Amino acid sequence: MQELTHYMNGEHVKGTSGRFADVFNPATGEVQAKVPLANADEMAKAVEIAAAAQPTWAATNPQRRARVMMKFVSLLNRDMDKLAEALSREHGKTLPDAAGDVQRGLEVVEYCIGAPELLKGDYTDGAGPGIDMYSMKQPLGVSAGITPFNFPAMIPMWMFAPAIACGNAFILKPSERDPSVPLMLAELMEEAGLPKGILQVVNGDKEAVDAILDHPVIQSVGFVGSTPIAEYIYGRGCSNGKRVQCFGGAKNHMIIMPDADMDQAADALIGAGYGAAGERCMAISVAVPVGEETADKLIEKLVPRIEKLKVGPYTSGNDVDYGPVVTSAAKANIERLVQTGVDQGAELVVDGRDFSLQGYEDGFFVGPHLFDKVTPDMDIYKYEIFGPVLSCVRAQTYEEALGLAMDHEMGNGTAIFTRDGDAARDFAARVNVGMIGINVPIPVPLAYHTFGGWKKSVFGDLNQHGPDAFKFYTRTKTVTSRWPSGIKEGGEFNFKPMD
Repeated sequence: MQELTHYMNGEHVKGTSGRFADVFNPATGEVQAKVPLANADEMAKAVEIAAAAQPTWAATNPQRRARVMMKFVSLLNRDMDKLAEALSREHGKTLPDAAGDVQRGLEVVEYCIGAPELLKGDYTDGAGPGIDMYSMKQPLGVSAGITPFNFPAMIPMWMFAPAIACGNAFILKPSERDPSVPLMLAELMEEAGLPKGILQVVNGDKEAVDAILDHPVIQSVGFVGSTPIAEYIYGRGCSNGKRVQCFGGAKNHMIIMPDADMDQAADALIGAGYGAAGERCMAISVAVPVGEETADKLIEKLVPRIEKLKVGPYTSGNDVDYGPVVTSAAKANIERLVQTGVDQGAELVVDGRDFSLQGYEDGFFVGPHLFDKVTPDMDIYKYEIFGPVLSCVRAQTYEEALGLAMDHEMGNGTAIFTRDGDAARDFAARVNVGMIGINVPIPVPLAYHTFGGWKKSVFGDLNQHGPDAFKFYTRTKTVTSRWPSGIKEGGEFNFKPMD
């Protein structure tokens, strides 16, 4: 069985803690590798290496740092197929979806090529008699990121690319469920010209996380995952004086107005609700049709589409719609929540509970589910399921539909499907959610805007990627200078008394 490593100071390093986690093939349920789980001493060693390497990297001018990013983009494109296959093998995503995971991270790297422009400060000459003022954006030092299993390429690049472009060293603690792609990304960054020690990958669990949060040299921490862990990391990191940016769970609503194109809305819900087996923080898990007639039409459109979904391993070809979920525990949690929906009175229109894939009976596959007549007091509405389960909550009016999205404690993303520009504009202006789609089901912003939710989907005051990333990974220093002014009339050879 393959034994994975950490990546420290430009080398693959075996773990020394004696603890390991199993890395599964989600399609077969078999253990395909084991990954070391670092202890505090191993994390401290990585921090020591990062702290020693970072000053020289920070002193490297922004153009040269940007050239590393340019080369890294080229290498990502070169190895796209290899990265996607490794990602699919550990996560279970289809190959096209895995390639999209890499691509959306690559786009953030492309944005970071603009570091020379993005790191420019401000200057005021003549702020007073002989006084000039200017500001500098300087790196924090050593930063760290704790990333989730569902996007093992994209989210690490969302963090380490801007951090490194700003002149920081970065320690990545990826998910122990699919750690191979983060290790490959670190190798590619050094092939692109990044000095050793600037990007390191230290695998681990809570012990490694706590070591990051408690280490005094680490200046900032980024996290993406569940809301309870986001709250924990935010509280502990902030109490230790760190800059912390945490993104938690989601329950994303899609409002379908009576004037919407029902075929377009149904197609959007299929992709947004069931793509990647629902394991996306921006997945649409709640459809909110406005009016009984709209709801009936929507259900009528959805059922045959859902029944035609092809579920299987990534090795079955690019026509597979989605693959397995990541672990047997994830599968069990989804099945538990589905059963609560049945028990609490929701109508299970498409029942995927008996789904089994011949030849892959031990894999972590979950059939597609569609609930209708869900109410806000049900567990399947209140909690993030993170699986291929779509709930339909019928609203009688636009205001009721808007209220559902606004009243939920999560506020990551939401969407409205309509032909009415006034309704769309009102929805975008009023809804208290961070990312809004208008006839777009998964409104993940492009790299030059920022990604971030509201309410209990986020902890911290800055978003990921885009301009906010360059604010998060730098601190501003402002200089006020005065130089003697006026014409000099020759040298003086005697000491002058002090005035």
